[in-house]
Amino acid sequence: MEKDNENTLEVENENKEGAISDENNSEKDLDKELSTEDKLRETEDKLTRSYAELENQRRRYEKEKDEAYEFGGISLAKECLNLTDNLERSKLSIINDESLEKNNKDKIIEHLDIIYKDILSIFKKNQIEEISALGEKLDPNKHQAMLEIEDADKEQGIIVQEIQKGFKLKGRLLRPSLVGVSKKPQKNEEKQQKKDKN
Repeated sequence: MEKDNENTLEVENENKEGAISDENNSEKDLDKELSTEDKLRETEDKLTRSYAELENQRRRYEKEKDEAYEFGGISLAKECLNLTDNLERSKLSIINDESLEKNNKDKIIEHLDIIYKDILSIFKKNQIEEISALGEKLDPNKHQAMLEIEDADKEQGIIVQEIQKGFKLKGRLLRPSLVGVSKKPQKNEEKQQKKDKN
């Protein structure tokens, strides 16, 4: 009796499995028939997306290549700015040197000016431009305020002193101008109060 029950259960299980596999096969056949066009559309969509992605990547690489070509010398340009700074410092030290004769000073300064103008000319050919600062309103995109100078004649925030010249390369900031900015003078009472607090 137990064997008969076991055989019956096996037959029922086989019938169930057969019915399930028949259903799966018929669904697969339907999927195959219905999805041929869908698969074609899906493949077409994937191909279109892949092409668009490749095109975007190509454009991105082109842009990076152009920027590298255009701004590749930015570090060299920044280093060259030190030459201009050193020439200006040399000129100031010669002017302030009292041990040199006036005639000798003038000749040395003249030679330094020639070198300085040559450097600026090379910069200009390579689209490196000085940033104008004196007399302008402070612009944080081009100027960096290093100190405030009391000036009753000037509006607050006007550049009254240029400590170091700033430069741009093809419109892009190489370094900001280091400047002194005007501020309204404090009244004596305010100064005294600050001294008392300190």
